Amino acid sequence: MLRYLTAGESHGPALVVTIEGLPSGIPLELDDLAAELGRRRLGYGRGPRMRFEADEIEFLGGVRHGRTLGSPVAVLIHNSEWKTGKWAAEMSSAPGVTQKPLTQPRPGHADLAGMQKYGFVDARDVLERASARETAARVVAGAVAKQLLQHLGISVLSHVTRLGAAAVSSQAVRPGVGDLAAIDESEVRCFDATAESAMIAEIKAAAKDGDSLGGIVEILAYGAPPGLGSHVHWDRRLDGMLAQALMSIQAMKAVEIGEGFTVAGLRGSEAHDAIHWTDDHGYTRDTARAGGIEGGMSTGEVIVARVAMKPLATLNRPVLATVDVVTKLETVSFKERTDVTAVPAAGVVGETMMALVLAQETLRKFGGDSLDELLRNHRGYLDALAQQ
Repeated sequence: MLRYLTAGESHGPALVVTIEGLPSGIPLELDDLAAELGRRRLGYGRGPRMRFEADEIEFLGGVRHGRTLGSPVAVLIHNSEWKTGKWAAEMSSAPGVTQKPLTQPRPGHADLAGMQKYGFVDARDVLERASARETAARVVAGAVAKQLLQHLGISVLSHVTRLGAAAVSSQAVRPGVGDLAAIDESEVRCFDATAESAMIAEIKAAAKDGDSLGGIVEILAYGAPPGLGSHVHWDRRLDGMLAQALMSIQAMKAVEIGEGFTVAGLRGSEAHDAIHWTDDHGYTRDTARAGGIEGGMSTGEVIVARVAMKPLATLNRPVLATVDVVTKLETVSFKERTDVTAVPAAGVVGETMMALVLAQETLRKFGGDSLDELLRNHRGYLDALAQQ
């Protein structure tokens, strides 16, 4: 069973992620992880902190001579700002008190609910862990999952379909496996050039007003075989696991599998993906309304999920009304370093979460303590499907 756990605070000395349940023999190098972390920093509208978040990483265990050992893989992601000493006193683990408590919680952030839940009067005790900086550790775990999936012919990619009021056309071509490099070259990770220009204009307008923007990203998985997930228990359903994983990303507010919201308004005769058969390709579908999942199981078609991100809660021009938790007087929320939008990066994190779910279900379905054993089991299953 694949499991992972992250730890660390946004301005602390480092983040760490431990990944358990990987088979031995997966080729893995630090450059593989660094490349994915670099993609997470992409996107027009990101703030200057991206320059400070150039991630220095190291393996702490689970990898020897460029291959996984089958033991837990642990990776440390250093915080480059920590070395400057800027946050050493504020984020020290030694006993003490802060000289700069944050007592004006931001609407739309974890601040107030977290302060109430844990009995804090300083929002930093909440925001440091609630920060999307934590996703750097997740992206490392996702990079490892992608390394596993590629050996099984499964590829995961994402693209931005909406940013603020700008959206891709409903007739736009969906990107394929070979289009990821072109998507990453886009300043907003959009595969539609016309929509890309409109999205950049949206960001410029919001930046001028000191405001923020949300949007929608689409995450696609190609090459997943039929039968990942299961219909037999609620927590084994693939679409349920994907929905939970994607909604767990900071600032996400909605998930759609396939054409979920659209088909809700159609008749059944229009809403489903007709099944066809050819000797060359076996079972096929002409449409992807179900998003490649039926009855909680993958169908062998492309898996399609969309996730909606709200505008960031920290604004460059704080105007959101709040209450000081100490004085109980009305005020405006405090300001931390922020972006105009992080939607392009959210797609990379969405890829991570989908890859982790698919890797987990792949290991559950095919098993194997080594990569070679996993691949043998996978080939045997595909061969059996071809005989059905």
